[in-house]
Formats: sequence, structure tokens, C-alpha cells
Amino acid sequence: MREYLLTLCITAAVTYLLTGPVRKFAIVAGAMPEIRARDVHREPTPRLGGIAMFFGLCAGLLVADHLPNLNEVFTKSNEPRALLSGAALIWLIGVLDDKFEIDALIKLGGQMIAAGVMVVQGLTILWLPVPGYGTVSLTQWQGTLLTVALVVITINAVNFVDGLDGLAAGMVCIAAAAFFMYAYRIWYGYGIEAAAPATLFAAILMGMCLGFLPHNMHPARIFMGDSGSMLIGLVLAAGAISITGQVDPDAMKLNLGGSSRDATHAMLPVFIPLLMPLTIIAIPFADLVLAIVRRTWKGQSPFAADRGHLHHRLLEVGHSHSRAVLIMYFWSALIAFGTVAYSVHSTNMWILLMIVALSAVGLVLLLLPRFTPHTPGWAEGFVPPRYRRRKAALAAEAAAAGPADTSYEERVATEASGAAEAAEGAGTAEATGTAGTAGRSGKAWRGPRSARASTARRRSAPARASRIGARPVRRVDAGRQTRPIPDELPARMHRRAD
Repeated sequence: MREYLLTLCITAAVTYLLTGPVRKFAIVAGAMPEIRARDVHREPTPRLGGIAMFFGLCAGLLVADHLPNLNEVFTKSNEPRALLSGAALIWLIGVLDDKFEIDALIKLGGQMIAAGVMVVQGLTILWLPVPGYGTVSLTQWQGTLLTVALVVITINAVNFVDGLDGLAAGMVCIAAAAFFMYAYRIWYGYGIEAAAPATLFAAILMGMCLGFLPHNMHPARIFMGDSGSMLIGLVLAAGAISITGQVDPDAMKLNLGGSSRDATHAMLPVFIPLLMPLTIIAIPFADLVLAIVRRTWKGQSPFAADRGHLHHRLLEVGHSHSRAVLIMYFWSALIAFGTVAYSVHSTNMWILLMIVALSAVGLVLLLLPRFTPHTPGWAEGFVPPRYRRRKAALAAEAAAAGPADTSYEERVATEASGAAEAAEGAGTAEATGTAGTAGRSGKAWRGPRSARASTARRRSAPARASRIGARPVRRVDAGRQTRPIPDELPARMHRRAD
């Protein structure tokens, strides 16, 4: 275990230290494409982060080759060299795509060639454990086709999910951690050396993702690009291919006696290599299938980019960028680690109950923006401001009551100023005398005839005063019309009029 941890730490350190210089190189090389309609970030961000990840992969393999216990993986198996050859080819295609935006069909062809290179060097599926039937041997063509299909699907699933800062690297790191636990248990728990390469690949993959994540978390300073997403997808597929079909029930010394149910539970570790790759890429694979169906239904190419991925839908629901990434992390960890835990204790019902409970928690977190929780008054000081509904309701009531009074004051001021302007425009002299009271006579000074003609369509002040109740008015200024002031207006307005 210490040698695996050392390999992981060196891989993470090399990836982390090289990401900064790679970012500067990407800026100088012009690998900063313009923002597209489907992008979430707001400013151009350099790509080519896969360069640092590839050198981290090389450093991890080099260190593992010089460690005493891990050196046997290189002497007894050709799978590490096959992985390095396929990774170099897929990484080169990704770098060209990050810089020049090559066609999708060309990338698909390159992925198939990289998978073929690994098959030629021995990294292929030889047989499959089938539940209820046993181990099924595959012909060379069947193994080659299945291996190429698994590599291409995994690469594109990881590439499609790379849409938010830190999403692809974090999800693959979680999947690699779960796969490492399972492969390590198969190797040291059952003594099957065929699981050693997959364990090494998972440890190196975790180091690559952990070293790149500090630079890629929101807000990201650099993107891994296709050179990084396709690379980690290929390494993940290589680990799954390496261990799939290598588990021997006789070597595991399983107790297959008893009922068929007991035999099925005993054989579960044999079937897990068949299911583990699917559970690791469950969410990326679901996103891949939905994207292909959606684009084909619209008459578009399956490789046409859009904003319909799962992470885009989380943003549309109302989640923030960081919360959407964390939700995707949660579901990836639940599926991957839940599968590993069930493979260890398949007869324990508490594991199933815990998985169901955590799934319910995940659904609540997923739909949280759709609900408006009611916070009691005593708890408003302990919750974020967006949940303090009581103060928000009081502010809304005050805002709703304010415009009625304000509009009335504006009407009074507008009518008074309009009458004054009409009187001045008619060339009248200063008005003299004292206006009568509205309460006794119901009349008020209305200005000269020209002013009355201009305001004939308006409702007179005495009529309004008799309707709402008025108090005696006084002469305000020469050339300005006096108005009855209602009792319901604030006292400060009475003092201002007086």
C-alpha cells in the first residue's frame, strides 16, 4: 500500500507542478478559443491541461517501475507499456484538437486506433464471467471488438461530462478511488496477481486528477481540454479491461455449495468486474446516451455540441456552479462506492438500506431549488438571507402600500404647479384676497379665467375636498392656486402647506 501511495503522490505532484507552466504555454500558443454559446465560463480560458496530466502519467509509471513490489507488474505483464502507447496516441490527438479543433470523426478514428494499439500489445478482454452460466471464452475478434467498444464509450462519456469546472477530474477521481479499492481487494484479499496492473492504473489515475483539480476548480484557471478528458477516459477504460475476465473463481476459493442464492452471493466478486466499469461511468454513460438520443431526435449529428447535458440541466434548475459539481460528485460516489460495498457484504441488508437512504438525500438536494422553505421567525438569524421570508414579506407590504400615498402627493403637486404655470402664462398680476374655507362655502380661489379655461377638464378642488373631507385652506403664494389638504395626509405635509 505504501508503494501505491508513493506512486500516487509523485503523480499528483508532477501534474500539479507542471500545470502552471503548461497554462503559460497554452496562452502563448493561442490555445484559448473564444467563448461558445454552450460554454458556462465568461472569459476565454487556456486549455491543454492534458499535457501536465500526461507527464504525470509518465512519472507515475517510471516511479512504479523502480519500486521493488510494483516492478513485477512490468516484468510479468506488458499492459503498462500498452497503456502508455495508447495514452500517447490519444493525448497527441487531444492536443491537436485543443489547438486546431479537428473534426469529430477524425477524433473517433483516433480513439479506435489507440484502442487497437493497446489490443495488439496484449491489453484486451479474453473472457467474460456471465451470471448463471459461468466463464465464457471470447475469440480474438470478439475480444478486440469488445475492447475497442469499451474504450471508445468510456472516452466519449468522460469527454461529454467535461462541461463544468472540476467536474470531469473529480468524477473520474472518485471512480478511480472506488476501482482501486476493489482491485486492491482482489489482489491482496484473494491473491490474484492479474489484478495488479489495474490497481496500479487506478492509483496513477487518482494522482493525475488530484494534481490537476486545484487548478481546475471553480473559477478554473486552465481546462484539461480533450487532451486531458480523453486521456483519463482511456486510463479508466484500461483499468477496467485489465481486470475484467481475469478473476478466476477457483483461485478465489469461493464456497459455491448450498442453495442457488448462496452460490450467487458467493460468485458476486466474480461478476463485479463485469459491472464495475458500468457503475464507474454510470452517470457519464447516461449523459452520453441522452445526448445521442436528443441530438438524433432533432436531426443533428450525435457529436454536435449543445447545452442539454446533465450539468447544464442542474444549472437551469437553479443550482449554482459549485453546487451542481458537488451534486454530480455525490451521485458518482454513491454509485461507485455502493457497488464496492455491496460486493464485499452482499448479504448485509444494512448496506442496501444505507444506499436507499443516501439516494433519497440526493434527490432532496437535487430538487432543493424547486422548493421555498418556510423559516420560523426565531430561526431567521441562523439561515442565509435568501430564506428570511418574514423580513422580505414586510418589505414587500411596505413597498405595496407606499406607491398609493406617493401617487396622491404627486397628483396634488402636479395640479398645483399646472395651475400656477397657466396663471403666469396668461400674464395675470399677483392674486390678492383671502380664500374662503372649503368646509363652509365649498369654494376655493380658482385663478383667472384663462387659468380656469385651461383646467376645465380637471376635477375641481372643492369637489375632491367634499369627497374625502377637507380642512380650511389658506392663501399660499401669489399666482399659485390653493388646494384643500386632506386630514389623512401626514402632519409634515400640513406644516409644509402652512
